[in-house]
Amino acid sequence: MPAATERKLTAPTTKAHFTAAHKQSLRRRLLAWYAKHARDLPWRRLCDPYRVWISEIMLQQTQVATVRDYFTRFIAAFPDVRSLAAVEEVDVLRLWEGLGYYRRARQLHAAAKQVVELHAGSFPRDVVELQSLPGIGRYTAGAIASIAFDQRAPILEANTIRLFSRLLAFTGEATSAAGQSTLWKFAEEILPQKGVASFNQALMELGSLVCTPKEPQCDQCPLASLCAANKLGLQHEIPAAKPRPTFTHVREAAIIVRKNGSVLMRRCGENERWAGLWDFPRFELDSTGPLFAKQEIVAKVAAQTGIQCAPGAILKTLKHGVTRYRITLDCYDATYIGGRLKSSPAAPIRWTALSQLTALPLSTTGRNIATLVAR
Repeated sequence: MPAATERKLTAPTTKAHFTAAHKQSLRRRLLAWYAKHARDLPWRRLCDPYRVWISEIMLQQTQVATVRDYFTRFIAAFPDVRSLAAVEEVDVLRLWEGLGYYRRARQLHAAAKQVVELHAGSFPRDVVELQSLPGIGRYTAGAIASIAFDQRAPILEANTIRLFSRLLAFTGEATSAAGQSTLWKFAEEILPQKGVASFNQALMELGSLVCTPKEPQCDQCPLASLCAANKLGLQHEIPAAKPRPTFTHVREAAIIVRKNGSVLMRRCGENERWAGLWDFPRFELDSTGPLFAKQEIVAKVAAQTGIQCAPGAILKTLKHGVTRYRITLDCYDATYIGGRLKSSPAAPIRWTALSQLTALPLSTTGRNIATLVAR
């Protein structure tokens, strides 16, 4: 990188000032582009607050291509907030299975109940009131208020953080307090007086399709001449790169304890990785060597479930990642020897017929194991 460019990136500053004329030009160009390039997404066909809310929660840390089918299935099962509030959490989790970040589904269900119980089934229009619902932060509240009710509420999420950072040539850390303050202020300043629903969706669409993370298509961007990063040749350096995460490698075991055509299952507790989901007995392994590992498995299965088992062979080894952990999961077959279930209403444990595993909400690895044992 040239020395001059390095100097430009030294201090976290903003290189652009948007005048009233600049903002008016931005709105006009953006909406004209969106009218031609907006994708036909299932949650855009009706600007209903319920559908906007479901889609925004699903889209958190998840790609549009993945969310499409999940959204369609979810709306078919729970077409409105009352139908979602009326079902059991396990039904929501089962339909959410595979999307990950399962806390989103649990908060979705809790929020639906609040909307029904406290708001007579109608979503609040106020951004602050929306944020009182579980799982709804400033961005999601702004998305619901602006897209469903056309209110002048700003939004700031991954795509618009990147877009605004480049438009302003903001060289600081976008997720820092200073960065968030700068970008939220800009998001509010550029809002039109009306047509906010289309405007905010257009911002996200431009960030998703054109102002992409690695190879921004500046030659196709309607805002290129207004973009300070483009003028300075900094579009590949802005936003500032986040520090690379360090991963912790962990070895775990999942135990398939069999008894008369059934397998031992437990529901994960509130403070566990997959709270609310069902799983095979699973824990971290400290021992090295097959003999010591099996002794540890016997002790930990008994401590976790109350059941005595005899571990057998490893059926499969799965490798997967969860947040900062990189996990090697050994899936052991085991037979029931004796003992009584240590089940409670808060942490139920039960014997489940193989044919009933399809009805339980499981993590991705849990579903892989269930498929393996059901063969």
